[in-house]
Amino acid sequence: MIATLPFGQTGHRSTRTIFGAAALSRVTQDDADRAMAIVREYGVNHLDVAASYGDAELRLGPWMARHRDDYFLATKTGQRTYREARDEIHRSLERLQTDRIDLIQLHNLAQEEEWVTALGPGGALEAAVEAREAGLVRFIGVTGHGLGIAAMHRRSLERFPFDSVLLPYSYIMMQNPQYAADFEALATVCRARGVAMQTIKAITRAPWDERPDGAPTWYEPLREQDDIDLAAGWVLGRPDVFLNTAGDISLLPRVLDAASRFASPPSDEQLATLLAQREMAPLFA
Repeated sequence: MIATLPFGQTGHRSTRTIFGAAALSRVTQDDADRAMAIVREYGVNHLDVAASYGDAELRLGPWMARHRDDYFLATKTGQRTYREARDEIHRSLERLQTDRIDLIQLHNLAQEEEWVTALGPGGALEAAVEAREAGLVRFIGVTGHGLGIAAMHRRSLERFPFDSVLLPYSYIMMQNPQYAADFEALATVCRARGVAMQTIKAITRAPWDERPDGAPTWYEPLREQDDIDLAAGWVLGRPDVFLNTAGDISLLPRVLDAASRFASPPSDEQLATLLAQREMAPLFA
């Protein structure tokens, strides 16, 4: 089974590996059902989806109708104004076939203009707070990508007491000195305030040279079990973060298998060998 950790100050102990339901964005219901059976097999109790992930909310809906109390359910709104975010939150509730969401997240809040709009008067944050006051959501988080997102999340936490953050974290990304410094500064704030830290892109190999048609991830992932063991093990070796699974449904069993067997982080030598053998490169530059 996969270890659990308090998810910030929410009172929920989430499995350290969270199911990234972006993997369900373009699959059939049968495929989604098989994926959820794997999620249940490994005891994963936290699901992370978004309104913009294709059909993913619709694919989770039948499971929420039957098993809602088994999961901490998180979704995201990418809208920036109050009215649009309010409408999207209500649409997510309908698609997910539930009357409550545990965590609503402001999705990919990385650009200055969007940040100002979303967190300002008449912005998406007001819709999230309103939904919390109405009992439709319990907690509010913020997510993002790119080299500047750790610093931006610190700014977001200065503006509002978000319950969680989500951002990239991998061995190859942390070789960037500025990103590493910004990530550690954010981690310090999160520890002090009890903010949950979710991480993504753990098993990124490199940007695609040429993205294949139908590729479910916008980066090329590691695929071999031994490689995934090392990459996921490095993330899980940091005891205060969660690892969100990849957006490729075929990789779900391998990531969960790696997490279930995790005992200790890999050595620097093992990781250096992995980087060289797989010609790994940073996703963001």
